[in-house]
Amino acid sequence: MTENSHARFQVQGMSCASCVGRVERALKSVPGVDAASVNLASESVQVDFRDPANKAAIADALNSAGYPVRTAEVTLDIQNMSCASCVGRVERALQADDGVLSASVNLATESATVRYAEGVTTPEAIAALAASAGYPASLRSATQTEPHDRKAAEIHHLARRTSFAALLALPVFVLEMGSHVIPGMHHLIASTIGIQNSYYLQFLLTTIVLIGPGLQFYTKGLPSLFKGAPDMNSLVALGTSAAYGFSLISTFAPGILPAGTANVYYEAAAVIVVLILLGRFLEARAKGRTGEAIRKLVGLQAKTARVEREGTVVELPIEQIVVGDLIHVRPGEKIAVDGAVMTGASYVDESMITGEPVPVEKTEGATVVGGTVNGAGALTYRAEKIGADTMLAQIIQMVEQAQGAKLPIQGLVDRITLWFVPVVIAVAIVTVLVWMLFGPDPALSLALVAGVAVLIIACPCAMGLATPTSIMVGTGRAAEMGVLFRKGDALQMLQETTVVAVDKTGTLTEGRPELTDLIVAEGMTEDEVLRLVAAVEVTSEHPIATAIVRAAETRGLELPEPEDFASITGYGVRASVEGHTILIGADRLMSREGVEMGALSDRGAELAINGKTPLYAAVDGVIAAVIAVTDPIKTTTPDAIEALHGLGLKVAMITGDNAATAKSIAAQLGIDHVVAEVLPEGKVSALQDLRSNGGKLAFVGDGINDAPALAAADVGIAIGTGTDIAIEAADVVLMSGDLTGVVNAFDISQRTMRNIRQNLFWAFSYNTLLIPIAAGALYPFGGPLLSPVLAAGAMTLSSVFVLTNALRLRWVKAIKVGREQISQNEERALQSAPAE
Repeated sequence: MTENSHARFQVQGMSCASCVGRVERALKSVPGVDAASVNLASESVQVDFRDPANKAAIADALNSAGYPVRTAEVTLDIQNMSCASCVGRVERALQADDGVLSASVNLATESATVRYAEGVTTPEAIAALAASAGYPASLRSATQTEPHDRKAAEIHHLARRTSFAALLALPVFVLEMGSHVIPGMHHLIASTIGIQNSYYLQFLLTTIVLIGPGLQFYTKGLPSLFKGAPDMNSLVALGTSAAYGFSLISTFAPGILPAGTANVYYEAAAVIVVLILLGRFLEARAKGRTGEAIRKLVGLQAKTARVEREGTVVELPIEQIVVGDLIHVRPGEKIAVDGAVMTGASYVDESMITGEPVPVEKTEGATVVGGTVNGAGALTYRAEKIGADTMLAQIIQMVEQAQGAKLPIQGLVDRITLWFVPVVIAVAIVTVLVWMLFGPDPALSLALVAGVAVLIIACPCAMGLATPTSIMVGTGRAAEMGVLFRKGDALQMLQETTVVAVDKTGTLTEGRPELTDLIVAEGMTEDEVLRLVAAVEVTSEHPIATAIVRAAETRGLELPEPEDFASITGYGVRASVEGHTILIGADRLMSREGVEMGALSDRGAELAINGKTPLYAAVDGVIAAVIAVTDPIKTTTPDAIEALHGLGLKVAMITGDNAATAKSIAAQLGIDHVVAEVLPEGKVSALQDLRSNGGKLAFVGDGINDAPALAAADVGIAIGTGTDIAIEAADVVLMSGDLTGVVNAFDISQRTMRNIRQNLFWAFSYNTLLIPIAAGALYPFGGPLLSPVLAAGAMTLSSVFVLTNALRLRWVKAIKVGREQISQNEERALQSAPAE
């Protein structure tokens, strides 16, 4: 029978009784919703539902209907998670709250990201749910120092416990195993302290190990086992209890055992605890290093700033800075918050934000970013963004969100690990029974060894850590290279992408066109046409318009005031100047308006063939001139296109330019596919056509008109120098302004996914191969019966291998494209640097 559930949500946007009906209809259209009650006064809804409905589906239905649920997101630091099965347990505990819409637990970061409905529950109540399930949770500190300090304390605590356990276990190991491997050792023990006394000593030392450093395995593992939700701690508790219990009987009541079967396995119980603790110590150290990127970003923040207050410059903590404050920056100091330069000139090192090593010139009006480092000059700037609004804070938030994400590939792992531990326990029971029934003498001892080895060698930790550790390290390293994954699953989507579609202006090109040709019709003069055309374009912010105005200003032309200005989207502009009607735009605008272009049409075609963008101007319905504008290709673009090809990708260009110009540029750059003369709203259709050929598709853009295409692509990549709207619509944000970042994004994606597959292959292969060996599958064929001590060592190495493999991503090098040359900007930066 399907369980019925109840949830209550706060809803936005309801203003009248008709809204109530729409909300109820939207909710009842969700399969599985039995009843929905809407309260307009409290702006809330109560929903009774069952499978297949869930809280997330209900929230999505409300959002689609235009009445979004009030939601918030909180990050919790979770304690006591030791293996992959803990992840599912914590997620189920968090999702038991009616107000929780989604919960994503990350074993590598030991954290949970929870999206919840405001007014229905609170972060404190959500944290209490995790604690009630045996996993104490605390709200994530905004500064990130608390998790780091907590992890450092955990590492120190584990180191002390491991050392103490090893000190006690060493004599036990020497007393028992030394008798088997060192000739005369057994006789020496017998003739000095005596065999029975050696058993008593092993019993004493092992008991201290189990009730001291090893107690956590029993206090956590046995309750989980009794609740029917066993985890890694349960496996260790069962295995060591079996070895210790059998040894107790052999020591104090050997007569109740079959003749010849009495033997002690204290060393197995003690050394297993030591090795598991050692493994967790090494895991904790490795996990601490996976979050290094976040800590580096947080470390970039300035602690104080020199702020002008009432005419006096005082040093204040950055928390006390308010928008509008004037901040003074001396040479070599960090920029405290984002702002605009008011006075001074300098070069600022922005490499920690953009990944670009060349300092950037800053003069009056330029923007500065908090966390970057001032060069040799002094600056005064006005604070414009503070706290969570600064670029650095937003970068940190984006990296955290990406690191906490679950990739589609993780779904299979979660389903397997949910059943992994119960299956291992079942295999261990079957192993013991088979050895008891069919094994040679002493069957009971051999059954115990095999059963304990199965319990100890199984490693759900490796499977649980395989994906999140790689994501953490990969996205962190990407951030250091100026590539920000706003959505974690973009990592996997990029790796599956086969086609990269790019916008031309500002992406392939500098985005700063220059007027190169002005060819006028008979009876017209260049200055007169340019004066009228520039007068119209002065009201436009389009880069081509700016180039035309710049050319007119260079000639010293006086520009009259335009009237009745109108932009014709995708075609051009129209305005009245000094009583004349002026049309400026592409050839399609002239065709649409019925303007005969005559010989200028051929001249325009010639310009397009040479890679220039032709625009036509008409005065009072008569063609007046063809104007050629060229937007220089960025110096890094050709090599970036070549590098994308080297990664096995096809490159397509989507542009509003006429076909001849677009094909000329594509030929220069080696672009595989061209879609030209596309209106802004046509970019989405162009992407759909490209996608129809199969495979995932990424789109790279930077402008407001690129936002729909960025959202429609499988992966949207926004150039960081573009507009906020484009960045919000993207899955990946590049802090640099060229295609180099695109190459690095694809490279880090491919490397990270390869790393994840390596980890998963190792984790699954390890368990698939070694669990049967631990059970004794090789013994009938003359192979060894695996010692529980060796099983514990193998299990420890499995987790450490996965973490170490993921950490290799920290050393991924950014791909360098473009020709080695020192620009004028670099020369000026070098000249302004202080002499040593």
